[in-house]
Amino acid sequence: MRLSTLALYTALALGANAAAAADTDALRALAEGDMKKLAFATEAKPAPETAFETAEGAARSLADYRGKHLVVNFWATWCAPCRKEMPQLSELQSEFGGEDFEVVTIATGRNALPAMRNFFEEIGVDNLPLHRDPRQALAREMGVFGLPITVILDPQGREIARLQGDADWASESAKAIVAALLPGAG
Repeated sequence: MRLSTLALYTALALGANAAAAADTDALRALAEGDMKKLAFATEAKPAPETAFETAEGAARSLADYRGKHLVVNFWATWCAPCRKEMPQLSELQSEFGGEDFEVVTIATGRNALPAMRNFFEEIGVDNLPLHRDPRQALAREMGVFGLPITVILDPQGREIARLQGDADWASESAKAIVAALLPGAG
């Protein structure tokens, strides 16, 4: 590779890293309240393509959602903070869900489908998916230790940020962060 070509690729890569850092800084500036717990990724690492199950038993992976920003929430039926934040995630999906954004909920560990359905029914959530990671394979690969954990992915499937513990995902700060990620923002 010629030196000028190498220099061009290096400059483009540095520019992309600088742009990503600027975007992270802009998102960080929107973080208030619970959203201050967001830990922004320092490198563009793709999420694993490990399979999880739909309520119907079909295999899916996060790669199936490429092209959308995702808020991926790992939860369990026994998790009290999950019960508190799930309706807020549902509100986020109602407001922003569509072609460019989706909330993906994945119950990790032993969560029987009837219990998952009851959980959603009791808290009035009907617009989020009932996905399962029964062997915790995806959760382990994504470094999910403790629940809930919520991970924000870009349309290429790379982690932007994660939040450990529950948060108010229907807050103005959370909505501002999601809105800033979507096309036409700013």
